[in-house]
Amino acid sequence: MHTPPYNVLFLCTGNSARSVMAEALLNVLGNGRFRAFSAGSFPSGKVQPIAAELAQAFGYHAPLRSKSWDEFAQPGSPAIDIVITVCDNAAGEVCPVWPGQPVTAHWGVPDPVAADGGEEARRRAFQSAWLMLRRHIDLLLALPLEKLDRLAMQQRLRTIGRTAAADER
Repeated sequence: MHTPPYNVLFLCTGNSARSVMAEALLNVLGNGRFRAFSAGSFPSGKVQPIAAELAQAFGYHAPLRSKSWDEFAQPGSPAIDIVITVCDNAAGEVCPVWPGQPVTAHWGVPDPVAADGGEEARRRAFQSAWLMLRRHIDLLLALPLEKLDRLAMQQRLRTIGRTAAADER
């Protein structure tokens, strides 16, 4: 069995909003039990300002950057225990082969970058995505990961994505 900290990689296509927000949330809430990272299959190269603002206001002060998931498949990169896709596009893509065969799950979260409307509508979309990710991460934090084998962990993580998504409807 694995002991903490668990290295969690959140993936999204652009790595500019949802995956970055999930990284910030888990790093703050994980309280040393988790180390969160984020990356994208086709990174935009910039973090959305509202995502960075939410992370900062929440107490996450480490630099956030948009980066390729290839960084985490390289020798010498952190050994990833859990990979979670947070956008449907990334979930459907063929991911790199991660060293150590991490547990995988999908937690679909609507893309706040795609929100129509003015600044207020965009802010509401980011806030909504933030709250959805927060609910997912709260459920992750409640899991007794140290007591779960790989298969049970994967099932529980995937259930979080399905349950939280159903609760949003």
